[in-house]
Amino acid sequence: MPPLCPILSHLRLILATVSYTRGGVEKNMVKRKVSGYLSKSMFIRGHQCLKSLWLHKYRPELKEEADEALEARFRTGHEVGALAQQLFPGGVEVPYDGLTHAEQLAMTQKLLAEGKETIYEATFEHDGVFVKVDILHRGAAGWEILEVKGTTEVKEYHYFDTAIQLYVLAGSGLKIAKVALFHIDKRYKRRGAIDVQKLFAIEDITAQVREMQPNIAPALAEMRTMLAGEMPAIDIGPHCSDPYDCDFHGHCWGHIPEDSVFDLRERGVDKFALYAKRIVRQADIPLDTLNRKQRQQVESTIKQCDTLGREDVRTFLSSLWYPLCFLDFETVNPAIPLFDDSLPYQKIPFQYSLDVQMQEGGELQHHEFLALPGVDPRRALTDGLIAQIPAGACIIAWNQGFETGVLGSMAGLFPDLAPRIEKMIEGFRDPMTLFRDRTVYLWQQKGSYSIKAVLPALVPELSYDGLDVADGDMAMGAYYDMCATQDPQEVARIRKALLEYCGLDTMAMVRIVEKLRKMAV
Repeated sequence: MPPLCPILSHLRLILATVSYTRGGVEKNMVKRKVSGYLSKSMFIRGHQCLKSLWLHKYRPELKEEADEALEARFRTGHEVGALAQQLFPGGVEVPYDGLTHAEQLAMTQKLLAEGKETIYEATFEHDGVFVKVDILHRGAAGWEILEVKGTTEVKEYHYFDTAIQLYVLAGSGLKIAKVALFHIDKRYKRRGAIDVQKLFAIEDITAQVREMQPNIAPALAEMRTMLAGEMPAIDIGPHCSDPYDCDFHGHCWGHIPEDSVFDLRERGVDKFALYAKRIVRQADIPLDTLNRKQRQQVESTIKQCDTLGREDVRTFLSSLWYPLCFLDFETVNPAIPLFDDSLPYQKIPFQYSLDVQMQEGGELQHHEFLALPGVDPRRALTDGLIAQIPAGACIIAWNQGFETGVLGSMAGLFPDLAPRIEKMIEGFRDPMTLFRDRTVYLWQQKGSYSIKAVLPALVPELSYDGLDVADGDMAMGAYYDMCATQDPQEVARIRKALLEYCGLDTMAMVRIVEKLRKMAV
């Protein structure tokens, strides 16, 4: 069980770092007339960072647009929440869209008065805080707050989410007997229609959120005091991404220059400790405080110099043979299993790009596979690979553990293909290791060894810029969009974008290996 979270002490710790300044001289806060209204999401935001709450309230235009990863999280939340309602059938939903807050509150009270035992998105307000409960259910012992999450376990921040709900509902006069959290059971394997009883695990967290109740009102009071003044001068810190990436990151981090301490890769020095000492630029870092890889990154950045371990490159190249194949997968990992014999968050390959060179200097043969929308792609994809990859071939993959892991799951799913797949796995080689180990390092990589960083540094004429799909998260989102649309033209557009992106991944490996051969001479 995760440790309890002391809300008030945490907020006081944040407030202790706040100074209200104008022109570098500390001043009293300028009071502003402000509504005391808060929502559950605002409370959670304020717990993470009071400055983020202030900006959300008064400067929302400074927010960054949601990226594909965040959109995927929202999508998962909606899908998981809708499925969880099936655990308590017959309930009535209080919709958010189309109704004012007052109308949602009134509808909830009407449903309670009518004796409804299950209400989805039940809406309450108390002490100026507005909340919606995923599922409000009257159990044998009384009313239950049932929160639904798409995670595979209870997270520490989930307690805050439910604690504020209990505070509001209890303050509204509803007697709550139980607070529970439903999350995805990662052991569930789909066979046929989704079995919602097995998909979800439930954890009773009543004791934890009750223990947090005395701290809720003081925490709210501190938030409102902060909102009545000027923007708190809270500096950047680990809280900017814990537990969520803040959508005001671009605003708050605007003073951080390029090639800063925060661009250091690998573990080593405490970056925020350096920042606290006003060491921001990599050029200002004492080199003797850095580990080998971070020191290499800093020195390479400052001097704009590269590293080439020619003998190690030759050793890697000597381990390759023909036929030589270049392989890249795209996968989805849905919280709710899409197909039979799959688990929550299991990687499901829906696409590959394959370039085959039968002999040195030979012409590349390009193959590709992209699943039809809504069809389990795994057998067709695996059959395609077996047919198109010559027996005994050497297979190049960037970060080969990803591709071999996917193939390993296919071997488990299709025992008749397992011997052939296992032989394929034996033939994998990974050029990424040269860049990960810094045997080859170009200063433009900025410490990263992802193919998106290596390609423009080593092969500047190739680029992912301008592609409709430009990374793995976008590819996953595009696949979901393709499965959701009924428009043939939109399907065709998405397919073209996906094929172009995945094809560039394998061509990137082809060109990188070509460059390595030239560098090894």
